[in-house]
Amino acid sequence: MSTDGKVALVVGAHGVIGGNLVEHLVTQGDWEVIGVSRRGGAPSERLRHIAVDLLDPVDAKAKLGGLSEVTHVFYAAFQDRPTWAELVPPNLAMLVNVVDAVEPVARGLRHVSLMQGYKVYGAHLGPFKTPAREDDAGHMPPEFNVDQQDFLVSRQRGQRWTWSALRPSVVCGFALGNPMNLSMVLAVYATISAELGLPLRFPGKPGAYDALLEMTDADLLARATVWAATDPRCANQAFNINNGDLFRWSEMWPKIADYFGLDVAPPLPMSLETVMADKEPLWQSIVDRHGLARHSYAEVSSWRFGDAVFGWDYDFFADGTKARRFGFHEFVDTSEMFTRIFDDLRARRVIP
Repeated sequence: MSTDGKVALVVGAHGVIGGNLVEHLVTQGDWEVIGVSRRGGAPSERLRHIAVDLLDPVDAKAKLGGLSEVTHVFYAAFQDRPTWAELVPPNLAMLVNVVDAVEPVARGLRHVSLMQGYKVYGAHLGPFKTPAREDDAGHMPPEFNVDQQDFLVSRQRGQRWTWSALRPSVVCGFALGNPMNLSMVLAVYATISAELGLPLRFPGKPGAYDALLEMTDADLLARATVWAATDPRCANQAFNINNGDLFRWSEMWPKIADYFGLDVAPPLPMSLETVMADKEPLWQSIVDRHGLARHSYAEVSSWRFGDAVFGWDYDFFADGTKARRFGFHEFVDTSEMFTRIFDDLRARRVIP
């Protein structure tokens, strides 16, 4: 047990958000961490994993219903579905099943942290008001992020525990097999372009090359998440969390190309999900020739997500000043973030 009894239940422990949060908590030295995911994981000092089917309330109750020591729930799980409406039932059900299993037995529960995103502002639907602010008007449902927050607000009334909602932009960090991993999209796309002797072309919509957007570093998000969960000022509040700078792909793209030693050619709109579908044999040959770690092509592919991000031909950013007003003042230079992540992928032998 940690010295002051802080026990974190991280739900979605292998995603780009949850995985980096687990690593951050473990390094702090004053947390015990329980990672929840479908596939579990190897334990280490201050960390153990539980494999759970969160869509099954019986399995959730059986696996999580004895965790009386939990003080903080960090919810970052996600189930993908083809349509916005289909996203609602599974993603709401998983959160409900976690809270239903843990809250009755965790008498020392202090906080439930919910990971959201700019879908709350309708960013996935088309051009939205920018900069988006936490108190902006809602939009027409369906939207599972909103339903999840409504559930927590209702469930928390009259309870001693509090909640917070973190709203990052596109989260960048290390994760494998994650459907929403832009860093991996960029690294693998550039690696394959280099292998084919091609320049690095921006594949998104023409207007997306010059739109303003921002990113959220996964390490920064982890620190902000713990801050919001432990600072009493943040009780029952939502916060936009972003790196703090804005950029356009038209200026960032040449920097990324330069990192990989590539020239830049004019943008060419194309679906990465389509044009990269036949590249698995090529990727395997890259892995073999460079002695890379044996990750499958599926584990390093997030092409559908890349198409979504590169398709935003409108400004995509939110106001992060509320977090600063409440006491969180950290920031990250996005260009340096990409370089650090690419360096990490090379160090892990994911890319050559």
